Amino acid sequence: MAKSPKFTNGKLGAALPVRVIPRASHNQVVEILSDQTVKIRLVSPPGDKETNAELIGFLSQLLGIPAAKMEIVAGSTGRDKLVSILDVTSEEVHKKILNSLA
Repeated sequence: MAKSPKFTNGKLGAALPVRVIPRASHNQVVEILSDQTVKIRLVSPPGDKETNAELIGFLSQLLGIPAAKMEIVAGSTGRDKLVSILDVTSEEVHKKILNSLA
């Protein structure tokens, strides 16, 4: 007799694709690219740990979400990153980012 699989619920959140441009005069969301990647300029120079920390801090302020609920889940050493944001919908994130562009 085959066993039934046991499934559990995952965490609710959004995944945000980001392209980071370092060495800017100030932190800002520049645009949303055609592939839905959010292009963000950061003051920090290229450097994995510093740039990643600055990105999380900037997104935390911009979205009004604690940095503890955000994590870079892919691309931590490159310019293209995927940020996981817990306890928020992708629609909420999208709306706040569009508002920052206005």
